[in-house]
Amino acid sequence: MLEPLRIAVLGAGGRLGRAVLHAVMNDERCELTGGVVRAGSGLEGIDLGELAGLRGLGVFAMVGLEDAASGADVVIDAGAPELTVIAARRFADRGGPALVTGVTGLNAEQDAALRDAARSLPVLAARNFSIGVALTEALVRQAAAALPESGWDVEIEETHHRYKADAPSGTALMLGEAAAAARGRRLDAVAIRGRDGVTGPRPPGGIGFSSTRGGGVIGEHAVRFLSEMEEITIIHRAHDRRVFAQGALAAALWIRGRPAGLYTMADVIGGA
Repeated sequence: MLEPLRIAVLGAGGRLGRAVLHAVMNDERCELTGGVVRAGSGLEGIDLGELAGLRGLGVFAMVGLEDAASGADVVIDAGAPELTVIAARRFADRGGPALVTGVTGLNAEQDAALRDAARSLPVLAARNFSIGVALTEALVRQAAAALPESGWDVEIEETHHRYKADAPSGTALMLGEAAAAARGRRLDAVAIRGRDGVTGPRPPGGIGFSSTRGGGVIGEHAVRFLSEMEEITIIHRAHDRRVFAQGALAAALWIRGRPAGLYTMADVIGGA
């Protein structure tokens, strides 16, 4: 029988971070060994079990990355892009722990740093931890490959809560990349964003994006394939934030013992 997987959490004070803490503590296959919170958040020194809304654990929130991650086999990252890059570089330099990150909104330089770290470290980069979203991506890829580009337009619509900072969402871009790749295209060459005013006819082969922000919507994504006479829409809705924590945990358990490389949730569900 395997020893419990030792997990530390970056961004432990945020909504997703707390949900991950809760999921780890409730899974007998895992052991929570550390958590990083933002400096100045007022959470440093709080018991991570209490932060998760559970019993006291005797493991306390820290602002120091090295101390919090020192005893971990896998670090689940629910923090911010700047911390993601710092963690990836430091872990790569010392050969571990493995990194499972769900942070979105990375710029090109940060994304390149993550890919560089994956040369010497197992890294799983998920724009969305949901297993359902991973399956949705596979379905979008299959549909885009089957439907001729000349007769079927693709539109991606996403809705999130008012606090989400990036748009389109990382998940929407991931779904767009899946559709574009299935058609032998690069998304940046066919993406259509921010329609306003007189935009003219829709360019052939374009993939359109629209974003809505408001209320407390956890996350909704719809990929619409539209022809002259019919439409196919693939929709994913998240009803509970815990779905992301459960997916992150599944990714952490999956990546244990994997060789260095860059992985996605498609690998976890076997859809790569």
